[in-house]
Amino acid sequence: MLNALESVFSVILMIALGFALAKRRWFEGSSSALISRIVVSVALPAYMISNLMGGYDREKLVSMLPGLAIPFLTMIIGFALASGLALVLKVPQGRRGTFASMFSLSNSIFIGLPVNILLFGDVSLPYVLLYYIANTTCFWTIGTFGIASDGAVRSGRAKPAFFSWANLRRLMSPPLVAFLAAVAMIMAGISLPKAVMDCCKYLGNMTTPLSMLFIGIVVARVDWKKLRFGPDMLFVVAGRFLVTPAIILLLLRGRDFPVLMKQVFFIQAGMPAMTQTPILAEAYGADSEYAGLGTSLTTVMSMLTIPIAMGLVGALF
Repeated sequence: MLNALESVFSVILMIALGFALAKRRWFEGSSSALISRIVVSVALPAYMISNLMGGYDREKLVSMLPGLAIPFLTMIIGFALASGLALVLKVPQGRRGTFASMFSLSNSIFIGLPVNILLFGDVSLPYVLLYYIANTTCFWTIGTFGIASDGAVRSGRAKPAFFSWANLRRLMSPPLVAFLAAVAMIMAGISLPKAVMDCCKYLGNMTTPLSMLFIGIVVARVDWKKLRFGPDMLFVVAGRFLVTPAIILLLLRGRDFPVLMKQVFFIQAGMPAMTQTPILAEAYGADSEYAGLGTSLTTVMSMLTIPIAMGLVGALF
């Protein structure tokens, strides 16, 4: 419990620094987007290669694969449940896909990864990546389809195809490509030169602090006057911090998986909505303000829910 609290305090300090610097206008224009790009395209891929190839072999990787079904099932169930709730709550048709995406899919990289690393150490990385693979796949398929459908409804266009080349290209993000490359090299018995591994290690060490600074910037830019606690927004919060973790618990009950895998999945399931949601909503002509409010609200509230989740995880597993 003490380690969990110490990890939370570290997270809060880094986010608070990002918040304070943003308020002092250190991150004007596209500077915050640059931080995001460095994390996703440089630091995180390097971190994955360094940690996977530095501490895992073929046997360890193969033993983890059965656990991949759990996050996939969790997100599919959550998305289906959210789609039904959208009808019951009478969420406007131009918001239903966005609602379901925010309800069921989590920020497994910018917040989930550093929180798990701080709580459990580098040994948790492979399990974090399993959840990330499922989350990324679901976001760029069912999540994107839902958001694009919202945009089609709002503009009067025909609904888009479920699968598209554009979505498949987005699915192959730099972190996922790095993960697949590292797995392929491990399975093939290939090792990288020490200089390359050291370079990946140093670059990868930027992942957690830059991610937390970015979250602080996002929180600093929240327009509190626009936050509205309507029934649908309350259910988005419930989906992120109560329903999805509960689904994970039910699916893991009685399963013979490593305790650390269960703990990581539980933490990942309770992360805020994905930061890409309002970006996609804007791109597809959906309600980007609604998506932005949901993402901002869950991000701010995660500062309260993460300490609770960290305290619970040891007692539940």
